[in-house]
Amino acid sequence: MDPDAVAKAFVEHYYSTFDTNRAGLSNLYQDNSMLTFEGQKFQGTQTITAKLTSLPFQQCKHHITTVDCQPSGPSSGVLVLVSGNLQLAGEQHALKFSQANVPFDANSAGQLLCVERHLSIELRIRTWDLLFIR
Repeated sequence: MDPDAVAKAFVEHYYSTFDTNRAGLSNLYQDNSMLTFEGQKFQGTQTITAKLTSLPFQQCKHHITTVDCQPSGPSSGVLVLVSGNLQLAGEQHALKFSQANVPFDANSAGQLLCVERHLSIELRIRTWDLLFIR
């Protein structure tokens, strides 16, 4: 198994499905799967799908800027780190995001683990600049 090929296929499928049909992601999760979204933990297919489909925005577009991957665990595991911009419909500025995924883990029969964090880097930069302007 080529980790780069797995990561590429996973990222293309996951984010295009997230952007167009979040409920369609449910087949990627199992009862022992875990999603950590903005610090909150959700476990199981139904709980994760409910969280993803209840997000306050219906339309979005992920613009992926980096995908890093490496083998994880004794066999069949792949750790995929993704970062980019998330453009919400009707919003002028995109959100920065980073997400860590373990789409395949031999010990869990395909369990998907996700940790997602949205960042407001622009706000941090502006605050930092203000400190030096004084």
